[in-house]
Amino acid sequence: PAGRRALAKIGGVAKARKARGNGRTARVFDPEAFLESAGVARTVREYAKEDPVFSQGDPARHVFYVQKGGVKLSVVSEAGQEAIVAMLSGGDFFGEGCLAGQTVRIATATATGASTIMAVKKEAMVRVLHEEHAFSDRFIQHMLERNIRIEEDLIDQLFNSSEKRLARALLLLARYGRQDKPQRVVPKISQETLASMIGTTRPRVNFFLNKFRRLGFIEYNGELKINSSLLTVILHD
Repeated sequence: PAGRRALAKIGGVAKARKARGNGRTARVFDPEAFLESAGVARTVREYAKEDPVFSQGDPARHVFYVQKGGVKLSVVSEAGQEAIVAMLSGGDFFGEGCLAGQTVRIATATATGASTIMAVKKEAMVRVLHEEHAFSDRFIQHMLERNIRIEEDLIDQLFNSSEKRLARALLLLARYGRQDKPQRVVPKISQETLASMIGTTRPRVNFFLNKFRRLGFIEYNGELKINSSLLTVILHD
């Protein structure tokens, strides 16, 4: 069906799987609860909006997990131009490059609002990935989903119009296509940030947001709400 294809375009549809033999829904593995029960050394910190978690060029020694809130990953060129690499939310890992030999951060991680973030040292993360299969399976799933998302972002930038790129970005922010329910209300985000995410200008973002609101795809009354009808922008050729 067209709706399913649209969800696949915006990041892959995560489906609840049924346990074989009894028809019951399988329990989703909770990495946060596991790390706590397994006694893994970790640090949990609270961040306010715009607080840096780490900066480009910092030593890469930890893997991070977003318990609550959100994080923006961005890169700044030598000329001072900023590009937003990813917008993360609760349940996402980041900073995992240190596990593959990355010694310094190639991006800056910034809290997008009041956030609770867990940091696990590289050595502890490597050990638990080797010893605990349920956790390593969840982490590998995260890495594969991130890789798919990067590929989709590249295709989006190469072949889709800025209008479609904006619609996809808004749907992703509203968590359409994720295993949990869409949240409809998008975390507060500026038009400048949206423009950086999709590679266009703020006036173009403003133009399309007004168009989406006029067509009933979004609502704005102090907070931005995404309606499922915005999927039609992705489906339309």
